[in-house]
Amino acid sequence: MTASNSQRLLNVALRGMTLVSKFLLIFFLARFLEPAELGIYGLLVVTIGYALYLLGFDFYSYTTRELLKRERSEWGSLLKGQGALSSVLYAVFLPLLSLIFLKGLLPWSLAGWFFVLLILEHLTQELGRLLIAISEQLLASLILFLRSGAWAVVVTALMFIEPESRSLDFVLGAWALGGLAALLLGICRVSRLEIGGWRRQIDWHWIGSGLKIAIPLLVATLAVRGVFTLDRYWFEWLAGLEILGAYVLFMGFSSALMSFLDAGVFAFSYPGLISAYSQQNVTAFRQGLYRLLVQTLVLAAVFAVIALLLIGPLLQWLDKPLYIEHQNLFPWLLVATLLYAVSMVPHYGLYAQGHDRPIIYSHIASLLCFIPVTWLFSLHWPLLAVPLGLCTTFMLMLLWKVWAFFCMTPVHYRQLETTKHQV
Repeated sequence: MTASNSQRLLNVALRGMTLVSKFLLIFFLARFLEPAELGIYGLLVVTIGYALYLLGFDFYSYTTRELLKRERSEWGSLLKGQGALSSVLYAVFLPLLSLIFLKGLLPWSLAGWFFVLLILEHLTQELGRLLIAISEQLLASLILFLRSGAWAVVVTALMFIEPESRSLDFVLGAWALGGLAALLLGICRVSRLEIGGWRRQIDWHWIGSGLKIAIPLLVATLAVRGVFTLDRYWFEWLAGLEILGAYVLFMGFSSALMSFLDAGVFAFSYPGLISAYSQQNVTAFRQGLYRLLVQTLVLAAVFAVIALLLIGPLLQWLDKPLYIEHQNLFPWLLVATLLYAVSMVPHYGLYAQGHDRPIIYSHIASLLCFIPVTWLFSLHWPLLAVPLGLCTTFMLMLLWKVWAFFCMTPVHYRQLETTKHQV
């Protein structure tokens, strides 16, 4: 085995371990923490995940493209510009995020953890993206494992061995240590890259040009991520913090499907679609789209069957009557996740062709749909209102993207290839 193949195998292994660690962590937390604590943990995680977009504005997508166009002697000025933008965003949004605690959405006891974890997550995320852009995928995967997987393994092991470690503060402390380790590793590597251009003045015009490109897609991302954040808070308001713990558990199980699809299907499919369309290779585009559709449907179906078979025994193992009592939430959340997963097929078909507008509009529409539909369901089925709202919302998103794909894609590009060798 060549060194290149060994690195690729190790890279895949690190990514796989990260996914498995995140997938299993939620079950062990459900076993060792009280349902209310798991509910608070779920709220904290989605709130940090949403706030990350406010601190970065997804500006990395513009910076990355610009880095790859220039010599390493100029990179410092670009990274300095991105850092300047983040500094402004920190100054604006960190004080505003205090409203989460002032309004009682999260308890004040978590405020310190929230801001520490938010900053660590943002910095390590940006470092990881930079390393991927300069083809340091292995180190980027190691950083991801440190910030998302390694600490979860340690926490799980210690919770088995030491009962005193079974607390939310212990979990958040381990998360912070994992993020700090990832940050130090990333800084150490970047400092050795011999990047020039740090002494140049900040180019605010360049930053403004990047924002014009980044903000429309950011709005779409904030809209769809808003659905995945608002759902937890709304469910807590309807059902209470303890039952929210059941919701967080079932959603964590269901959303593992997206993690596996992102890592195993989407990440390998959409670059080929973009390349095929840009080169006007109709056959390659059709074959790639067909593979994407089949692989998504097959993996989603297999995951759904396994999940429905395992959920009962897993809940018995957790030995928490509350989770068993509210098991009826799980099938609806699984259906919502399946609809969202399938919607990514026309999503990437549109994205590969540069049709961003229907993607943006469908994501904004999803948030605008979720709010009134969930409110209507809450009048009759308060405990099922949020899952039913998600199902309706993601069905709308799927239909919108399918319709847009068929309207905007040339006929000869959207005829799926079905020969056996192409799957």
